[in-house]
Amino acid sequence: MLSISLVLIFWLKGENYSFMKQDTSSVNNSVNLFLCGDVMTGRGIDQILPYSVKPILYEPFVKDARDYLYLAERKNGRFKYPVSFSYIWGDALKVWEKMPPSVKIVNLETSLTVHDRPWPEKGINYRMHPKNIKVLTSAGIDLCSLANNHILDWERPGLIETLETLKESGIVVVGAGKNDKEAATPGIIPVNGGRLIVLALGARSSGILKSWAAQENISGINILPGEIEASVELIKKQVAGVKQKNDIVIFSVHWGGNWGYNIPLDHRELAHEIIDKAGVDIVHGHSSHHPLGMEVYKNKLIIYGAGDFINDYEGITDDHDNYRGELSLMYFPKINQVNGELISLKMVPMEVKKFRLNHASKPDALWLAEILNREGSKLGTQVKLNEDNSMDLEWHRK
Repeated sequence: MLSISLVLIFWLKGENYSFMKQDTSSVNNSVNLFLCGDVMTGRGIDQILPYSVKPILYEPFVKDARDYLYLAERKNGRFKYPVSFSYIWGDALKVWEKMPPSVKIVNLETSLTVHDRPWPEKGINYRMHPKNIKVLTSAGIDLCSLANNHILDWERPGLIETLETLKESGIVVVGAGKNDKEAATPGIIPVNGGRLIVLALGARSSGILKSWAAQENISGINILPGEIEASVELIKKQVAGVKQKNDIVIFSVHWGGNWGYNIPLDHRELAHEIIDKAGVDIVHGHSSHHPLGMEVYKNKLIIYGAGDFINDYEGITDDHDNYRGELSLMYFPKINQVNGELISLKMVPMEVKKFRLNHASKPDALWLAEILNREGSKLGTQVKLNEDNSMDLEWHRK
């Protein structure tokens, strides 16, 4: 394992460069954001909330959503339910109070619907009762990306109900819509005299079905073209149509598999190209069930895989235990609003226990920091673990 105190020193053109966390000259023009990975509030979690859909599942082995609750209780002990709408956020609520972001963004991988028919032969289907929408509003979630491989789990009627439920609650929705135009429409949120613009697309590599693509008169999601050149041109066109002075552009993308630390070369190439040519300031990648290494390219943040944030996997034991999927990260990037560059990134490690976010222990935070250092060293980044278990990203500032 790499030491968490490892500091890389770069020697470039005869000059000594070290990792830096913050350029204080940019702080007055900064915007604080919150990002995380996948939020899955269906199945077992839905069953402990004030309202629940029918527990029937259509998975190969599990046929009742309550079985995921029983597995979690067997591992970490019983708890009382139904719980409050804010229960699952646990210690994250206190973190948000301490470090209040201007905007909170999540990738929602759960359909909000009472529609009972699942997508044929898909196998894994997430849904939460629409009346549990207060789970999201109680946490102050501002924007949900829906361009992922679970948002149509309960067919197109389930998607329409999801869209309507979120919009009625005041949450901005991106990446899915009643037609292709709506699915491709960026989310725009005013911040600090400028705007935050979020584009959301999903890649087929994450398990998204080709038939889920939104069309002129068919609801669906915004799917990323297979070719990098076509993807860059599409994103460039969408950004050019909306970006103005002091706007920050986030590209939210659901891509790649669930397990493993390898970052595909085409992910890195696309991330670099859309920063270079399309005006993107932050790449917010998700789909991996555990955090991946991060990169700061030309002082722009790239999160290749944010890892799961909320799920009901707690009691499941399988061959992926060594990835520690129960550990998650809260990402708090501070962005220079004038040029979109990363000023600093603070992360807070959490652990899902009893379907609730809890502060990670010191050993768990240390383990996660060492993993991020191991993977980040390949991408020019490291993390510094602080006494309170929070982490600061360090990188070579160009």
